Amino acid sequence: MENLERILSEHPFLEGMDVDQVQLLVGCASNVFFQANEFLFREGEPADTFYFIRHGKVSIETHVPQREPIVIQSQDEGEILGWSWLVPPYRWHFDARAVELTRAIALDGKCLRDKCEQDHDLGYEVMKRFALIIAERLGATRLQLMDIYGHNTDK
Repeated sequence: MENLERILSEHPFLEGMDVDQVQLLVGCASNVFFQANEFLFREGEPADTFYFIRHGKVSIETHVPQREPIVIQSQDEGEILGWSWLVPPYRWHFDARAVELTRAIALDGKCLRDKCEQDHDLGYEVMKRFALIIAERLGATRLQLMDIYGHNTDK
């Protein structure tokens, strides 16, 4: 088993984070894997985890009545998946499904929220980093909606 501290400390998402702060994150971390077509989480369910994707691919999807799910974005090796664990009421806003065998490091959101409450410097670092992810996801959703509903430039 690889050292979770080494893997996380080398991840670009945590670049520049204090060594002690990375160790606090490691205390909430575990290795997980998902088979192809297995859901990591479902929209509306309690959000209590986020993932560092180590291998594989995950699609972020939304359900549309009487249609196939719409893929909002795909997350690949090296990317972070999940931010809903950070924002009350801690419910997933989308579905996440493994497209292929996917290995990840899961971080327990409640564990990390508790550590952020105790250490506000850690909380600020985590929030800054996740704000970028939230903005990215909102931008991807906007582009997807433009594609779905069409953007007529002929006037």
